[in-house]
Amino acid sequence: MIPVVTPAQMRAVDADAPEGVAELISRAGAAVARHALEVLGGAYGRTVHVIAGPGDNGADGRDAAERLRRRGVRVVVHDVGSVPAELVGADLVVDAAFGTGYRADPDRPWIAPDVGDAPVLAVDVPSGIDAHGVAAAERILRARRTVTFQALKPGLVLADGARLAGEVHVADIGLDVSRATCHLVESSDVARWWPERARDAHKWDGALAVIAGSADMPGAAELCTAAAARAGSGLVSCSSPGARPRTRSEIVQTEIGESDFAAAALERMERFSALVIGPGLGRAEGVLESVRRCVAEAPVPVLVDGDAITAIAAADGGAAALIGARSAPTVLTPHDGEFRTLTGELPGADRVAAARGLAAELGATVLLKGPTTIVASGNGDAPVRARDEARALLVDRGDERLATAGSGDVLSGIVGALLASGVDPVEAAAAGAWIHGAASDLGPARGLLAGDIVDLLPAALGSLR
Repeated sequence: MIPVVTPAQMRAVDADAPEGVAELISRAGAAVARHALEVLGGAYGRTVHVIAGPGDNGADGRDAAERLRRRGVRVVVHDVGSVPAELVGADLVVDAAFGTGYRADPDRPWIAPDVGDAPVLAVDVPSGIDAHGVAAAERILRARRTVTFQALKPGLVLADGARLAGEVHVADIGLDVSRATCHLVESSDVARWWPERARDAHKWDGALAVIAGSADMPGAAELCTAAAARAGSGLVSCSSPGARPRTRSEIVQTEIGESDFAAAALERMERFSALVIGPGLGRAEGVLESVRRCVAEAPVPVLVDGDAITAIAAADGGAAALIGARSAPTVLTPHDGEFRTLTGELPGADRVAAARGLAAELGATVLLKGPTTIVASGNGDAPVRARDEARALLVDRGDERLATAGSGDVLSGIVGALLASGVDPVEAAAAGAWIHGAASDLGPARGLLAGDIVDLLPAALGSLR
């Protein structure tokens, strides 16, 4: 996992460092110069323009400029307050204007110069991106590469920043970020978390129950259960209120009533290791009431998605009261609209804080869907005493192809399979989101369907080995 720290946390890390500021700037400048030479492909005959601001970011750029001069590069340094509207003749532009320290000033707005086709190397983050990854300047230079120091910053993996940062490289300059509580998930983490089935495993080991689909939306059950089976569940059972589930022939199909089905569903829950509930159920009052009872009384880990989120949000005392009475872990997988159903408002600019806040309030693991998925702990490996102490994992695998009907149902099935296998809820949610994105990456550039993601899961899992 790669640590992710906010600008304020990074300033605290800098302040705690035994080395002085000058030494840290020297190390950062050396890293910037090294990456500049890599992008240039050499030093001879090259011209580099450096945009340098007044803070440490600018100091890093100036240190790199001097190192490049010593290597024979022609370097022109522009103070951020007097940079020309156009930079011509550059083989590379180094953006060291503001980094993470940018604050929008309506009286003196930052407008990046026109650099033509010259590649851009950003120092820490592209200037004009705020702490949460949102573009706060009128024009921002899109970087071919960004070099940041010791840890990722939220502005590099969220919102506009993820799109504008290009290739992101984390340079080790000797700082201690071991206390970071937010991390970006890597393939090695997913490989470590993903369970191996024992040689003597029985199909009921890690069996998953799914309550999903309806007469109007049968596809949700089909996608969710197929994904769970592909993700490793030896036995998946599906029930759709008032309808015969439409699933693969390998899925056990159990009919339940159109409403008031909780008693029947809970009676057989003792044989299963986890429950997924919600995709495509519909919002009839009888269905929602049965969903609330299933979530409240199920003795196994439960993943709550789709219409089940609407159901628990309307519980007496709210979702927190219902989840707080549970004895087993709960995972919620809201998109922004479902987040608003639970909280009354959209996540806002600081999506990590939003996910952490909801997880802490509910005492559940929250998987907040988005271009970068955020998984926050509310009942994980340590008591949550304050919002910033909650564990958070970020998943940036996958792209806009995942924004297709049924994709969320596939994700729920994958995470449900991991919960049924006994994986820690936070790691199950993060690993499921990562492999969901990895499978989509193997699909066609255009025309990817949710069912394609299911079919690509074995190949994505195979890549972990």
